[in-house]
Amino acid sequence: MALTKILLTSVLSMLLAGTAFAQVGKNTSLLNPNLAGREELVALPQLDEARVDAILDERPFLDMSELHALLSQSLSDAQLTALYAQLFIPINLNTATREAILSIPSVGDRIAREFEEYRPYKAIAQFRRELGKYVSDAEVARLEQYVFVPLNLNTATPEDLLTIPGVGNRLLREFLEYRPYVNMRQFRREIGKYVSDEEVARLERYVTLD
Repeated sequence: MALTKILLTSVLSMLLAGTAFAQVGKNTSLLNPNLAGREELVALPQLDEARVDAILDERPFLDMSELHALLSQSLSDAQLTALYAQLFIPINLNTATREAILSIPSVGDRIAREFEEYRPYKAIAQFRRELGKYVSDAEVARLEQYVFVPLNLNTATPEDLLTIPGVGNRLLREFLEYRPYVNMRQFRREIGKYVSDEEVARLERYVTLD
C-alpha cells in the first residue's frame, strides 16, 4: 500500500511538472501551418487552393517571417491579421524580435515590452504569471498559444517534450534514447535518422542544451 502511494505520488508529481514547465503554450484554437492538413487550411477564409498548395510545397517554415514572406505576396495586411488569429508558428519567447512579437494579433507596443521585460523565460508558467499582471486570464490563455520556451534536451520531462508540435510517442522515444546529448550536432545526426533534414531544423527550434 505504501509503495503504491509512493508510485502514485511520483506519477502525479511528474504530470504536474510537465504542466508547469510545458514549453509550448496550451493550444485551443490555432493551427500550425507546418502540421495542419489540407482540409484544415482550405477551410480558412483567407486561403484558397493556390495559397494552400504554396504552403504545403514550402513547409516546413522555420519561423513566421518565412510564412509571412510567402503570404504577403497575395494577401493584404488586414487579411494577414485575420489569418494569424487562426494560423501561426509559435515564436521563441527568449529570442523573438519586437517585429515578430507584434505579428501576434492584437499585441501592441505596450504588451510587446512586457514580453521582453521578463526574459529569459524558463517556462510557460512564468509567462502566464508575468503577463497575468497586465491582461486577463483569458487573454493570457490566448497569447500563450503563440509562444514557446526552448526545452533542455537532457533534462526535459517526457511530458514536456510531447508539447513540441509534431512530436508523438515514436519520436519521443528517439529524443530520449540518445541522452545525454553533448551538442546540437549530435541531436541533428541522431534525429536525422528518422526525419528529413528540414524536419530536424524545425524541431531544433524548440530545444536547447543551455
